Amino acid sequence: MGKMLGTCLSFLRRETVLCAAVILAVVSAFFVPPNPGYLGYIDWDTLALLFSLMAVMKGYQQAGFFLFVGNRLLKTACTSRNMLFVLVFLPFVCSMAITNDVSLITFVPFALVVLRIARQERLMIPVVVLQTAAANLGSMLTPMGNPQNLYLYAQSGMSFGELCGVMLPYVLLSGVCLAVLILVQKSVPVSAISAETKLKNKKPLLLCTVGFVLCLLGIFKILPPLAIAAITAIFLLFADRKLLASVDYSLLATFVGFFIFIGNVKNIEEFRILLSSALEGRVLLVSVIISQIISNVPAALLLSGFTTDWHDLIVGCNLGGLGTLIASMASLISYKLAIKEYPEQKGRYLFWFTVCNVGLLAILLLASLLV
Repeated sequence: MGKMLGTCLSFLRRETVLCAAVILAVVSAFFVPPNPGYLGYIDWDTLALLFSLMAVMKGYQQAGFFLFVGNRLLKTACTSRNMLFVLVFLPFVCSMAITNDVSLITFVPFALVVLRIARQERLMIPVVVLQTAAANLGSMLTPMGNPQNLYLYAQSGMSFGELCGVMLPYVLLSGVCLAVLILVQKSVPVSAISAETKLKNKKPLLLCTVGFVLCLLGIFKILPPLAIAAITAIFLLFADRKLLASVDYSLLATFVGFFIFIGNVKNIEEFRILLSSALEGRVLLVSVIISQIISNVPAALLLSGFTTDWHDLIVGCNLGGLGTLIASMASLISYKLAIKEYPEQKGRYLFWFTVCNVGLLAILLLASLLV
């Protein structure tokens, strides 16, 4: 009994957002009993694209492609400041295509290894904090940069260029802010760095590239997302079942739970009126605030059912990834990776993470008044 309770508590800590989504869906079902209309709540195209993108990026990651690129770039770094630019702007740029969480899962452990080799472990906190901010900021630019963008892109009916245009000013300003934060760091000479990363079999890279092109065709609305997901799943079922099993199905289940909850509460008149009135004229600010409490992906899923101000909702949920540690679930990834290696740095990490993220959030919110 005790072992089972421990397992349940461990799962709850590991999948807090998923558990919350399931609980909300179940509670809302008492007000709107389950019926065939539930299937209409779910955005199947978004789930299909998210599944396909996660599978493709997992394939790239397993092939060692991102680490290989990072290692090649690092060989040109001759100072700690140059090293910082490489380590921070790798997730900033890559997250535009491979999502913020994949960027952090890939590049945070890579950075920790590089810092040890370069004997610059004093930079652990600034590097990981800035990498986390960089991944969240760079991912704002494109639909495939993060899950909430992919969902809001599908819901809003915006073109690829329109969504990128909405977020481009913020991403450019973010890049400048990150560069300034790196430039204020003390720079010392470092010897040539190599983290011993090699490309594995190149055939998987070719297959991943084909898969990524298919995903882009789905994002550009040229091919149906469900067909792309079916092709991806069938191929992996025969070619690489381990990769298929490694896809983050808990994220997909979280989306389903929130879809059901949102669909149900939209049918509860009192709740719908309350939330719609709270959002009126304050979509950007409310989405930022809600993101600080439940993170920006659930915030996007929740608020999208009660407003059609897609511009402010997209901006608000993206900027809302800054601020608290839970504002973006991707931030928890880098936190866990860093603290696992340096548990004694937990307090300092949380302090500098909060200072950096709140500062960046304030700057970008001010910018939103001018854009």
